[in-house]
Amino acid sequence: MTIDHIDLSRIDLNLLVALDALLAERSVTRAAARVGVGQSAMSSSLGRLRALFGDDLLTRAPEGMRPTPRALSLAEPVRTLLRQVQVLVRRDEAFDPRTVARTFTISLPDSTEVLLGPTLLAYLRAEAPGISLLLRSVDRAHILQEIDADRVDLAIDLSFRGQQHHKQRLLYRDSYVCLFNAALVGLAPPISLEDYLRFPHVLTSLRETAHGVVDDALAKLGRSRTLAVTSPRFLAVPFLVRSAPVLTTMQARLAHLFAEALGLTVSPAPVPLDEVAMSMLWHASYDDDPAHRWLRNLLRRLATAPAEA
Repeated sequence: MTIDHIDLSRIDLNLLVALDALLAERSVTRAAARVGVGQSAMSSSLGRLRALFGDDLLTRAPEGMRPTPRALSLAEPVRTLLRQVQVLVRRDEAFDPRTVARTFTISLPDSTEVLLGPTLLAYLRAEAPGISLLLRSVDRAHILQEIDADRVDLAIDLSFRGQQHHKQRLLYRDSYVCLFNAALVGLAPPISLEDYLRFPHVLTSLRETAHGVVDDALAKLGRSRTLAVTSPRFLAVPFLVRSAPVLTTMQARLAHLFAEALGLTVSPAPVPLDEVAMSMLWHASYDDDPAHRWLRNLLRRLATAPAEA
């Protein structure tokens, strides 16, 4: 399509910046703070946007401001356009992680934070001291909205069901193993299925349900296990296991880390379990952002590096 330069020259790009902020914050006050202008200036921009698009865009509601269907249809194209403009303007700027100053917000489970956090932090302090991290727990029910609202730069979790404007990449794969205190349960690896089911288990579940992949696998064998504790926190599990005659099943890399630190024992799980795949998810508008791409590649490299002997 031929570009109508005269028509486009009448559009103030700052209006699209304001629209993106308004749709993300759904509040004139918060949008004004996000852009760095006064509330009256943002109200004026909203009025001009309504005239430009011939739509109210945002209407008052008990919870704040509610976007109209027209506004919702504009959200992703506007965000993508602004990100492309930003990349275009910065294209000639050489990205140097040693000098860039930026904060990345990453949502991830505590298990991944334990596995990658120390190595990532050490690398950043040595090679990219101007980059800081804001780490948050993954809210699976709202993570897509958090990414779309630009409140999360990158999410890491077991699986995502993103939309067309989301990008996803495998971070790492891992297997499941069994972890226990050998002194309390009197077992040595490899343990049998009968011994595995003879003791109660500790389950980590982020879904607040007392059911996991192990229970699905056991059901196929016509067996079941007894659960002693169900917790949403991976970091609490090894301490529970160390204190009582119980077993747990978790990712192998995490289990070996806990075993070494707390004097626990690792054994292959005596029930067939599929590998676990951890993935990264981000908004497509950040796909070509040099710093964002650098961080994704760094995480992938650290996650797949051979474990130190």
